[in-house]
Amino acid sequence: MRIGLMWGPSYLQRIKPLKYLKQCVAIRHVHRTAPLCRPAAYNNTAAMLLQKNLLLRNNTLYGYGYGTIRCTVFDSQGNTGPSSIEMKREDLVIQHKLLPRDLRKIEKSKKNDLVPSILVRKDGILISLLTIKALIKSDSVIIFDSVGSGISLSSATQRDFIQSLKLRLKNEASDEVNSHSLPYEFRALEAIFVFALSNLTSEMNVLLTLTQGVLTDLDHNITRDKLRLLLIQNKKLKVFYKKCVLVRNMLDDLLEQDDMLCDMYLTDWKEGIVRIEDDHSEIEMLLETYHNHVDEVVQRTENTISNVRTTEEIINIILDSNRNQLMLLNIKMGVGMFSLGGAIFVGSLYGMNLENFIEGTDYGFAVATGVGLLSTVWFYWFCMRSLYRLQRMSLLNSLKVKKKF
Repeated sequence: MRIGLMWGPSYLQRIKPLKYLKQCVAIRHVHRTAPLCRPAAYNNTAAMLLQKNLLLRNNTLYGYGYGTIRCTVFDSQGNTGPSSIEMKREDLVIQHKLLPRDLRKIEKSKKNDLVPSILVRKDGILISLLTIKALIKSDSVIIFDSVGSGISLSSATQRDFIQSLKLRLKNEASDEVNSHSLPYEFRALEAIFVFALSNLTSEMNVLLTLTQGVLTDLDHNITRDKLRLLLIQNKKLKVFYKKCVLVRNMLDDLLEQDDMLCDMYLTDWKEGIVRIEDDHSEIEMLLETYHNHVDEVVQRTENTISNVRTTEEIINIILDSNRNQLMLLNIKMGVGMFSLGGAIFVGSLYGMNLENFIEGTDYGFAVATGVGLLSTVWFYWFCMRSLYRLQRMSLLNSLKVKKKF
């Protein structure tokens, strides 16, 4: 089973063709040259090849042996060294007492990770929120490069966030006389939430403005291009709504876990202060504040999606009504042509080259014409009356028909 998995398509796409060819030749050579009387040597060689290939596969998938992770480090005073440094993954795990699986959210192989998460450890808080991936400690903050989201540390958005975080940490650190100032880790966490919520609010305002403009235009005129634009905006709103709901659910889950809230007091943990399960009012109030903001964004987005859905239903009703009107017009034209066929039939009988008593009279033409017109009018009136009865079918009539049966 492991050999089949090792040589699967997903692995072949990640290794170089030349290296793959050499490995195939090596394994084939082992199969041909290994003597039957020496199974131990054959097994050792095959095991070494399997171990080497599995190690290469793990390194390719998870980036274990692939250099470093770009990041920016803040000290306890909010100061930073270089704009970005390269840190080895193994050193990051060992130095900050993390587990290898904790770094899956910030690995370079991770692409477009939409699900936010907060992992609380004894020595740090690992947070992945939208485009921000950071490790918060009691006296330092590490901001990782969000390669998968397309936003690097050198981008304008990331630079603004780093500058905002630096100012917040410096201002709070210099205000030592304020006894009610938040701990270092909470200030960093607050800066991350402020930046994430500002991005969500800006994106929401853009989406709602464009969507409201499309809905206003559709109130005056319904065209194919406007319907296509409404469909595109509806898809964007649903993606944004899902993203906001995931953030809100993350905060909900975090607020329900008292032990995790107590573990987020990294400064107290470092100083040896043990908090009981209910002693987490500061972080609880902080999270509830931003939870309310996220919930407001979710509600506004949900209302807009509801308006779009209502508009789509109204447009479908209008289109169905127009379709029914066209079908009704087609039926009326068919009935008219069929009624006219009755008059033509009477005229054709009168014009046949056969002897009859009508041709010898003076009133034959008037009688044939009158009968044809009367039959046409009567047949058309009868069909229109039946069609009008079908149009007047309502819910009450349907209920009466059901009661009869």
